[in-house]
Amino acid sequence: MSPLGNRRVTKMNGLGNEILVLDLRGGATAVSGAEARAIAQGEGLAFDQLMVLREPRSTDADAFMTIFNADGSEAGACGNGTRCVAWTLMRGSQRKTLVLETAAARLECRRIDEWTFSVDMGRPRLAWSEIPLAEPCADTSAVTLRFGPESAPLLENPSVVNMGNPHAIFWVADIAAYDLAAIGPLLENDPMFPERANISLAQVLSREHIALKVWERGAGLTRACGSAACAALVGAARKNLTGRRATVSLPGGDLEIEWRSVDDCVVMTGLVELEFETTLDPALFEDLAA
Repeated sequence: MSPLGNRRVTKMNGLGNEILVLDLRGGATAVSGAEARAIAQGEGLAFDQLMVLREPRSTDADAFMTIFNADGSEAGACGNGTRCVAWTLMRGSQRKTLVLETAAARLECRRIDEWTFSVDMGRPRLAWSEIPLAEPCADTSAVTLRFGPESAPLLENPSVVNMGNPHAIFWVADIAAYDLAAIGPLLENDPMFPERANISLAQVLSREHIALKVWERGAGLTRACGSAACAALVGAARKNLTGRRATVSLPGGDLEIEWRSVDDCVVMTGLVELEFETTLDPALFEDLAA
């Protein structure tokens, strides 16, 4: 039997972003991309991101996270998922803060109230090689990329930001005017993005408010994406469309995003919700063992 069989998992969501938390601390068990895809086939266990917790690599951290997308690929960051992990690890205690590690970053989490958490997502990466892009670009606040007819492109000149994952943000007058489910897969896999990219449509409602829709790399159209909200605020501030703090409204709800001037780090604050807890059916992994 797979060592993942009968392991307890917690199903949560962050503003509708479906999150599964699997705590494997204290053991040697790891999770492969194929196993992540198998877990998603469990009853009620379909996820946008699977957060797998292992022993921390640093003595002052609480856990090391590996993040899987629904297609079994790995993600470098998931802000909504990180808030869900923070709730999972702090519930039933008086703790107010904890530290989580990923391959891309060290994330400091703070509890605001029972269901509201802040995550310090670190500094945005803005150089073309850090996104990464396929070729040099002097100004990543508006890269040369056009989608649609040459004479009348539907989308063009996105801002690109790496917030643990590569993000491309297209600035539009009305996010409802586009079929992101159709456009997203094409732009995600554009040759400009050698590691693919998360694709966002952003509508600036005021200097303190952005409306956002997101196609997540490896997950698809989603109700919320925390790292995309962070990337959108950074992109908007760089273009002087907003200040360094704004509400980002996604289909699943609002996130408060601040790009701090004191240390250049981006802080995301929002709600989480517990859906249920269960154990993994060993039958999910039978085909993999065979």
